Amino acid sequence: MKTTSLSRREALAGWLFVSPWVLGFVIFAAGPILFSLGLSFAHWDAITRPEFAGLDNYRRLARDPLLIKSLINTAYYAVVSVPMGLCLALGLALLLNQKLRAMGLFRTLFYLPSVTSGVATMMLWMWLFNPELGLINRFLRLFTKHPPLWLSDVHWAMPALILMSLWGAGGAMLIFLAGLQNIPEELYEASTLDGAGSLQQFRHVTIPLLSPVIFFNFVMAVIASFQVFTAAFIMTNGGPSHATLLYVLYLFQNAFVYFRLGYASAMAWLLFVIILFLTLLNFRLSKRWVHYG
Repeated sequence: MKTTSLSRREALAGWLFVSPWVLGFVIFAAGPILFSLGLSFAHWDAITRPEFAGLDNYRRLARDPLLIKSLINTAYYAVVSVPMGLCLALGLALLLNQKLRAMGLFRTLFYLPSVTSGVATMMLWMWLFNPELGLINRFLRLFTKHPPLWLSDVHWAMPALILMSLWGAGGAMLIFLAGLQNIPEELYEASTLDGAGSLQQFRHVTIPLLSPVIFFNFVMAVIASFQVFTAAFIMTNGGPSHATLLYVLYLFQNAFVYFRLGYASAMAWLLFVIILFLTLLNFRLSKRWVHYG
């Protein structure tokens, strides 16, 4: 009886300790998720009572030209920014994986931009991309009389956002650096004795052993690229001519500008399905090139 009573008290104490997390998850995560799922089958303007609409919001998704435009813009952003960001992060990690003096300072400096305030960073880049006074165009005028208008140009606005996204490569760089430092030095020594050069070591030693880290960073980068909001909202608000209308920005506009919260909820669940599909696809394809152990 004493053992049973003690186990019950321990179980009760355990539930009391985890109850803040459980309540937080139910109230701030699971509850809103279920509410948005139900709301996706209704019309609601946040003022009047929701009206059941069946699958009307989901049917509307396929007929919305701006939604299709936002998906194309987001796919373009992801296809270009993800490989560029990963290559830059890996290159920086290789450079910072050296045994030199003050290397810790350099690692901190390259990582620091990824933790700075998003709004402050956007304002800084808006000045850099300014067609008349920006430092980027001042430099480009040394080579051409007509540098790009960047955020004001339909053709250059999205490349500007992609270039700006490289500013936050420090997060992936840090993970790459940890992966590089876990590769045994003995493998490089053995490959050197076999006559392998630096490029061959990178191709046949570094990349295979780093493939789980590359895969992790790739999956996280793909998910993040489909959720970009702050840059497009602050710097362009989807313009010019919807050239930077990313999916999450359009979702935000439907929810809090047009007050079509039911339709915005349907868009959120479509985004969930897209990200889930891409993640599962990446995991399936990873069996061909990711090497564990």
